[in-house]
Amino acid sequence: MSTLPQQKLDEVRSIFEAFLKKRNKRQTPERFSVLEEIYKTDDHVDADELYLRLKQDGTRVSRATVYNTLELLLECELVVRHQFGKNQAKYERAYSYWQHDHLICMDCNELFEFCDPRLQSIQEMVAEIYEFEIKHHSLNMYGHCIRENCPNRSSDDEPAKAEAAGE
Repeated sequence: MSTLPQQKLDEVRSIFEAFLKKRNKRQTPERFSVLEEIYKTDDHVDADELYLRLKQDGTRVSRATVYNTLELLLECELVVRHQFGKNQAKYERAYSYWQHDHLICMDCNELFEFCDPRLQSIQEMVAEIYEFEIKHHSLNMYGHCIRENCPNRSSDDEPAKAEAAGE
């Protein structure tokens, strides 16, 4: 569940309203339902998950409306799209949301978010060197989590894990 304050949700809604008006697009309840569903979660969701959540909540919306609305939200920079490996694109809110990066387990597809201020410093330095205005960045690191409960890790990984532990 989202921890975003109502004031921020109202700001997001206003931004989307202005965006739609400027482009002479209809301001339909379905479009705002898609927006609100994304902003009420901290998860990364794909379009089909979003569609199913809306349907479960009783919202009358088509898959096409979900996909089209996501494109509009990307265009007005209220959501960001991530392509983690070969998986379906995932979306997350972008307004008033802290910059973060991702670790993705190639076994269980678990996604871990992290934030390190040193990356911001590097970004600023590189932008200055290349005289470049960076709007946003995406850093995704792929590997194998070594958690005991990684559900898809093969048993072949056990000897390597024991060796790494010094056993």
